[in-house]
Amino acid sequence: MSKLRFRVVETAFKKKAVEVATPAERPSEYFAKYVFNKEKMFKYLPSKVYNALIDAIDNGAPLDRSIADEVAAGMKKWAIEMGVTHYTHWFAPLTEGTAEKHDAFVEHDGKGGMMEEFTGKLLVQQEPDASSFPNGGIRNTFEARGYSAWDPSSPAFIVDDTLCIPTVFIAYTGEALDYKAPLLKALRAVDKAAVDVCRYFNPEVKKVVAYLGWEQEYFLVDEGLYAARPDLLMTGRTLMGHDSAKNQQLEDHYFGAIPTRVAAFMKDLEIEALKLGIPVKTRHNEVAPN
Repeated sequence: MSKLRFRVVETAFKKKAVEVATPAERPSEYFAKYVFNKEKMFKYLPSKVYNALIDAIDNGAPLDRSIADEVAAGMKKWAIEMGVTHYTHWFAPLTEGTAEKHDAFVEHDGKGGMMEEFTGKLLVQQEPDASSFPNGGIRNTFEARGYSAWDPSSPAFIVDDTLCIPTVFIAYTGEALDYKAPLLKALRAVDKAAVDVCRYFNPEVKKVVAYLGWEQEYFLVDEGLYAARPDLLMTGRTLMGHDSAKNQQLEDHYFGAIPTRVAAFMKDLEIEALKLGIPVKTRHNEVAPN
């Protein structure tokens, strides 16, 4: 194993940065290209449906299920124009990851052929098999019924050829089986408490929105080096080896020149993130060991 790692290190030093093509458009032009945001909603939905949906998103107003078919039709039209062939209810079960089941926009037409279809019923709710997901002990695993329900406060988005519809995931008894439902409840509690405080200063305040400023450090590990480390493969953490000669004292590394392979990765990540409506602003080396 030790010789394998030495060979992998030698190979890693010889690798060149992958060339990342820069889009012809400016970032402001392709930002949220793959997101069914308010701009797309205004274009693809009837004005009455658009206003009702925006009221639900911005003010938490109840959403009449009768408009679901029109929302689904507009969403499908936009997605098909973008080359999409499948859709999925995208949710975050208690597995530390996301879950998705892809279905095609096709139904039998009753005449021996197929037609593209996506109804409000398919948009609003689905019934994935919940038996194999963690459930916190609230029920037996053989009680498989679980429901994914559309969350209109998060915009639908496209990954490859699939329309991803953000949803919550709950048991048939109503308990949350995911991370999204508790998050929405927490946001609503913060909204209610903050509005009560704000009205001491401005009685016109109706809603307070909480934003997350995402700031994250990460390590990039060469794929070959990663494959040679059983601890990283099985746990995602370093469990073997000894401490670096210098740890958080690498002042020369902090804000230093970004290695070319790392810069290429960051560029690729930024382009894809911007297309999904995720603003990415800063690149820099951290102070951790290289």
